This record gives sequence, C-alpha cells and structure tokens, in this order.
Amino acid sequence: MLAEMAISTFDLTVIIAYLIGIMLIGIWVGYRRHATSQQYFLAGKSLGWFSIGAALFASNISTIHLVGLAAAGADVGMVMGNFEWMASFCLIILGLVFAPFYFKSRISTLPEYLEKRYSTHARTCLAFVAIFGALLIHIGISLFAGAKLFESFLGVNVLWSILIISAVTVVYTILGGLKAVVVTETIQTFLLLGGAVLVTALGINYLPQCGVENISDFSSQLKTDQMSMIHSIRNEQGFLNEYSWLAVLLGYPVLGIWYWCSDQTIVQRVLGAKGLQHAQLGPLFAGFLKILPVFLMVFPGVIGYLMYKNGYITLPMLDNGQLDYNLTLASMINILVPQGIKGLLAAGLLAALMSTIAAALNSCATLISVDVIKRIKPDITDAKQVSIGRVSAGVVMVLAMLWSTQGDQFGTIFEAINKIPMIFAPAVTTVFLLGVFWRRGTNKAALATFAIGCSVGLIYFVMDMPVIGKSLLDNPREGFAGLVTDPVQGIGIPFMLVGPILCAMCIIIYVITSLMAPALASEKLENVCWDHPLKALTESKISGVKNPRIWALVLFIIMCVLYFFLR
Repeated sequence: MLAEMAISTFDLTVIIAYLIGIMLIGIWVGYRRHATSQQYFLAGKSLGWFSIGAALFASNISTIHLVGLAAAGADVGMVMGNFEWMASFCLIILGLVFAPFYFKSRISTLPEYLEKRYSTHARTCLAFVAIFGALLIHIGISLFAGAKLFESFLGVNVLWSILIISAVTVVYTILGGLKAVVVTETIQTFLLLGGAVLVTALGINYLPQCGVENISDFSSQLKTDQMSMIHSIRNEQGFLNEYSWLAVLLGYPVLGIWYWCSDQTIVQRVLGAKGLQHAQLGPLFAGFLKILPVFLMVFPGVIGYLMYKNGYITLPMLDNGQLDYNLTLASMINILVPQGIKGLLAAGLLAALMSTIAAALNSCATLISVDVIKRIKPDITDAKQVSIGRVSAGVVMVLAMLWSTQGDQFGTIFEAINKIPMIFAPAVTTVFLLGVFWRRGTNKAALATFAIGCSVGLIYFVMDMPVIGKSLLDNPREGFAGLVTDPVQGIGIPFMLVGPILCAMCIIIYVITSLMAPALASEKLENVCWDHPLKALTESKISGVKNPRIWALVLFIIMCVLYFFLR
C-alpha cells in the first residue's frame, strides 16, 4: 500500500485525525434518521450568504485546482488565472440574473427549473447531463488529481489513495446530506486557503536560493509572457494561442455560465438559501473569494518553474516527451514544507478534494431522487426518496472511481476538466441563457439544441483525443495534441475557441427552431423568464448596503482594476 513515506509519524497522525474528525463533524451536523427530502437535499432551506459563498468556493476549488493551477502556472503561466477571475463575472450573473428565478420558483434541482421553463423532456435532458458531468469531472478527475498528488507527496499507491479518500467522503455525504456538505466545506475553505498561503509564502522565501534577488532577476528567468494574464491571439510561431485574450473572452463564458449558473453541483447551495437576498449575496461573496487563487495557486506554479529550472525540483517526462507539470506542487511541498507541518498541509489538500467530491455526490443523489425517481413514482415517500438518494450516491462513487483511473489520458489535469465540458456546455449555456432572457424561446428549441449540440460536442471531444488522432495518422509527431487542437497535424483550433463556435451553432439552432414553433403562453413564463434583458439590473430600487447590485458593482470594478495591472 505504501511506498517510502515522505512524511513523519506526526504528520500521518494529523492526516488520520483530520479524516476521522471531518467525517464525524459531517455526520453530526447533517444526519437525521428521519430526514425529510428538503432537509437532506437542500439543508432545510437554512443557508446564509456566508455559508453559501464559502461552500461555492470550496465546491469549486479542489485538489484539481491546487494541482492543476500550479501545473498550469509552471507550464504556461499566470494566464491560467483567467479561469479564476472570469468566474467572478459569471458569479455576478448567477447572483443577479439566475438566482431570483431559482429561489422564487422554489425548485430543488436545476432540471426542475427547465421543466417550468420548457417541459419535462428538457428536465430529463439536463438531469442526465448534470449526472454525467458530476461523475466525469467533479468526482472522477478530482480523484485522479488527488491520487497523483498523494502518490508523490505521501508515497501512497494511486489505487489506495482513491479508495481511502472515497470511503471517508462518501460516508458523511451519504449520511449527512447537503447540510453536512456545506458545513464541512466551510471548515475546509479555511484549511484550503491556509495551505495555499503557506506554500506561496515558503516559495517566495525560497527564491533567493534560485538566484532571484529582485524583480529583474525574477522576470529574466521566466518564459515569455509567463507573468501576463493577457496573451496575444497568435504565438511566435504564428499559431493560435491556446489561451489568448480572444479565446478567454469568448470561450470562458461558454464554460462559466454552464458551470456557475446551471450546474447542479454548484448551484445547489443557492437553492438551499434561507432568503432571496442570501441566494444573491452568496454567489457574490464567492466571486470575491475567487480573486485569491491567482495569487495563491497559479503564482506558486511560476515559482515551481524557477525551482525546476535551477535544479531544486525534478519533474518526470511523459510518454509524449513533455514534462509532467502535474507533479509541480507535490515536488515543491517535499522541498519547501518542513516535517511536522506536512500533515497540516495534507489536511488542507484533503479538504479541497473531499469538498468537491462531496458536493458532486450530493447533487447526483438529488438529481436521481428528485428528477428521475420522483417523476417515475410521484407518490414515493420522503423516507424512501432519501434512501434512494443515499444508495445512488454510492453507485455514482463507484463508477467515478473506475473512471478516475483513466485521468492520464489527457494533457494537464486542468486542461481535462475544461475540455470534457465542451461536450455539453455550449448547449446547456444556450438553453439557460436564452431561456431566461428571450421569452420567445420554445420547448422544441431547447430539445433540438440539447440533441444536436451535445452530439456534435461529443464527436469533437472524441475526434480531438490524441489517442484517436494518432491511430488515424501515419506518422503523428511527438506531443501531438489532437486532430482539432494540434497546430501542425490538426486544424489548429484551441479548445477554448471551439466552445464559442459550438455555442454559436447552438444559438442558431435554438433561434430558428423557436421561430418555427408557436410562442409559449405568457402564464407559462411567469417567474421563469425576464420581461426584458435589463430587468435584472433595474427590477427594484437600490437601498441599503446589503443590496446585491451594490456588491456586484464593487466586485466588477475590482476585477477591472486587477486586470488593468496584470494585463
């Protein structure tokens, strides 16, 4: 089970104590023997804005981000921080545009919202998309990221890492429901940020040993544009930049609106709010928290690159001839963090991993029980519904564990979690965004968009997998990235630009199909659609410091200032 341990007995004791402690806390705060479906799935509608914001942040920031953002910082640089800062704009959209409808409709799941806006068939489509996404991304790739980290950090075999982490998380999630998930996520947010601050501080303190005494020394050792958040459209070779300002500006909203505004795993915290104001302020609080990862998770990866360049850490080569940057964080920890503190840091890393997995498991249990079983058997009892939710969470966990063993089929971990959603994100974003802002949108349009958009997205994803392209090419080059992505032997379109292309196709399908069908009755659109696009900003007068629009404006201004200084 264990290779040579990289930590002390004390550190290992801290890790075990944390695993047991967080499991017991989750069970204690959430378990109710005769819990109702609302208590189990929506925490009894008792969540305040602070808990919602912290839980949104913790659900999103997992070991994927700690490992993936550090890897991306070492590989391509600070530009990957756009995936964090652009999220703040999407959280503004969630708080001001979508949250009012979600809360007023008194829904338990986002597919339930689509039923109110479109039909039961649209609800079914989104339910399966949400379960599929949670299984593949939130749980499966998260487990793989955690296993990679702990294999290097703790010397624990990948399979055993997956089994241990899964067992602890699934126990308190299945028994405690959303209340357990949110409370443990709030605790884990502080552990996570504390661990990130520690690695960042120790990394900066280590720079003089890498020959970095001032900013000039720091800049001279970096790759071109490694500290820039905004990259040009084309690189030095004349190919399209994978993360250019255009790719980020057009591509991120496609992913971001799906993820932050319509993904059950994330938005379920908003559905458990105890009031509309809390449902709106919670996402905005999360938007402020999303400022931090650029400095605490991407920047340490840049430091890790300097440590590698100067020979203080080693990174193995992958089969494609590229460095395995996914091990940057683990290598830094083993060098920077002294014995006696590694256990506390490992607890923070476990916190990140478990919070994301727990959130996804709870959302899957909710989707299966409410959107599938409840529709098949409308008269099912609350107790039976909760029991089915618990069993289904266990089944999803097993499937995700099997899928997690395939995580090394992609490039970096962070690329994987953003590339997989391109299968369905363009269709979901179109159906939700036009559904909320355009009253003329119809049920047939939603179904056609789901069917065609997801089918084309799946074809793109499969054809762009390097293993597929290599099997079709006579002499694939080293580092071949896929038939669509690769700039030499493929079309040369980065996946971040594929998103807006697919989304444009989905919008055309949605609009044409809507105009070909009769308009929906006005009473059907009550409380599910804005009368006009600007109504979200002008619905009521701004009064008091707790008004969500005031904090949305403050967040928007701060993000613009940050982009100005790190452009």
